Amino acid sequence: MRIAEIYASLQGEGLFAGTPSTFVRTSGCNLRCTWCDTPFTSWQPEGREQGIDDVLAAVDALEPRHVVVTGGEPLLFADVADLCRRLRATGRHVTIETAGTVWLDAPADLMSISPKLSTSAPPADTPGGWRDRHEATRRDDDALRRLMAAAPYQLKFVIDSPADIAETLAWIADLEQAGPPIDRGRVLFMPQGRTREELAAKTVWLAEECPRLGVRLARRHHIEWFGHTRGT
Repeated sequence: MRIAEIYASLQGEGLFAGTPSTFVRTSGCNLRCTWCDTPFTSWQPEGREQGIDDVLAAVDALEPRHVVVTGGEPLLFADVADLCRRLRATGRHVTIETAGTVWLDAPADLMSISPKLSTSAPPADTPGGWRDRHEATRRDDDALRRLMAAAPYQLKFVIDSPADIAETLAWIADLEQAGPPIDRGRVLFMPQGRTREELAAKTVWLAEECPRLGVRLARRHHIEWFGHTRGT
């Protein structure tokens, strides 16, 4: 699998925010979100091929027992399933961060799913036909349901405007119509932004909406703590 970086930091988002964690970041993605905060794993993928043993050795060299397998889209790589099995066999807690567009039978203690809304699509004139490719791929409800059933989950929606909230609620209703109820305590609304100033402005109104809707506010703490900095 292609690995962009492996490093130790604090989990900045979601139910385990603030937890010391080792991040294994794969490189390569089937989407091209216009606001992607890791373009070195999608728009211009970097990294080198590494085997599972090499990745495990790098993880062993770091202290945190929580491991976050992220990307890019880590579930594009079949080796991620074996990597997660071997990580869990050592007693580590494994979170998989995915956009929920790909099903892979990879074991996890938390499936952190960030479904991409329509506002994530790149401009129509993006080279490579990526707007159409992104739109054709970003929503796969069957894959979403399978991932949610495979492990404890969190659904983390990136919210840029009130229209995104309406789209998210409609999507959740669609999922519930064809499946079990979704625990609102595991639905997180995360403000879109790559700077402290952007996040602060959007958090003001989002913090009022979340209690009204019975969902969680997911701050992007790592940007507040470290700025938009690679390796944090």
